[in-house]
Amino acid sequence: MVDGSGCGAGPPVAQGGRIVFLNGTSSSGKSSIARELLQVLDAPYFHMPVDAFHAMRSRREVTPEELPGILRRTWMGFHRAVAGMAAAGNNVVVDHVLSEPWRLLDCLGLFAPGDVVLVGVRCSLQELERRERERGDRPAGLAARQFEQVHAHGLYDIECDTTTAGAVDCARQIRDFLPRQPAPTAFGQLRAKLRPDLTITG
Repeated sequence: MVDGSGCGAGPPVAQGGRIVFLNGTSSSGKSSIARELLQVLDAPYFHMPVDAFHAMRSRREVTPEELPGILRRTWMGFHRAVAGMAAAGNNVVVDHVLSEPWRLLDCLGLFAPGDVVLVGVRCSLQELERRERERGDRPAGLAARQFEQVHAHGLYDIECDTTTAGAVDCARQIRDFLPRQPAPTAFGQLRAKLRPDLTITG
């Protein structure tokens, strides 16, 4: 069989890409860290923020009854897009908000545990509220509502605190950690604990 490129063989099977999974509340600094990671990591990486997926949606007004379903489907599509990019061999930096338990459970079923570096991006509530007021583009109190839920699963490969550390320092800390990530990964441990229905292969 000849493929569309005129060569007799198809494309090579891709090795799974690495997923640097940044989890933290709104305004915790995830996107800033992701941008810096793209500057300091040696291999090519794609930054995939969920905000970009929300921005793709049409501006049509929706009812309060419609909105939860639309948001859930957006998150589910985002997770599958990340999984697809990684499965094709691309390295990905994801910024995420695990403020609802189902989001983590969904990701645990989609991503190869050995490919995920789970990063906790922490920040004090006082500083989060200050940033939220300064930004002016987030609903008031959003970070406070997410604060307790986001880190409730309690396990990371590496954590950084943006209360005092800048995005550049956090990115370098993560970069330096990547070559020495232990096994099993935090994602693998969470998968074994929270999704025993899955066979752990990563």
